[in-house]
Amino acid sequence: MSEQLPERPDREHPIVAGLVALVGVAVVVGLVLGLLVYAGSRVLGLGGDGGGDSTSADRSLYLPTPSETPTASGPQITLAPEESSSGGGHPGGPSKSPSASKSSDKEISLSSSTTSAGPMQQFNLTGVYPGGEGAILTVQRRQDGSWQNFPATGSVSGETFQIPVQTSQPGVNKFRVVDSDSKLQSNVVKVTIG
Repeated sequence: MSEQLPERPDREHPIVAGLVALVGVAVVVGLVLGLLVYAGSRVLGLGGDGGGDSTSADRSLYLPTPSETPTASGPQITLAPEESSSGGGHPGGPSKSPSASKSSDKEISLSSSTTSAGPMQQFNLTGVYPGGEGAILTVQRRQDGSWQNFPATGSVSGETFQIPVQTSQPGVNKFRVVDSDSKLQSNVVKVTIG
């Protein structure tokens, strides 16, 4: 009289039931991850269809069409501020006045980190050169009545410059910097060595 209970299918094949459950969980996890990746790519603008148009409008690099620049009339040379201020009393003073007004537009302002230093003690020639971004400046020293190139150069970055200098020449040394391309000269600074 033994009554036999009907067997349930999951008891018959527990491995098959486990595999079906595993596949079901994998499908659900895959769908959730797929939706997350899709939503993330849309937020970041990585979509292939309409996303490209919106990011191209946000680009910051713009290259204008090249055009010919107008040529300036008059001399292409600017004079140092000290020369333009003393040029009024010399013959030919009126011819220097257009250059003097040009140099006021673009001027190199020079200063020194010190007014006195010991022999071969390093000091800095610093300054501001508005509109001179990337210009190479050559240091000059007044020697024997004329300006001589000094073995120190620097470049303008962010419209400022700093050039380290060392000299053993005793006494008052006069320095200036000159733009290698435009030949524009700065004001003169004095440093006493010794």
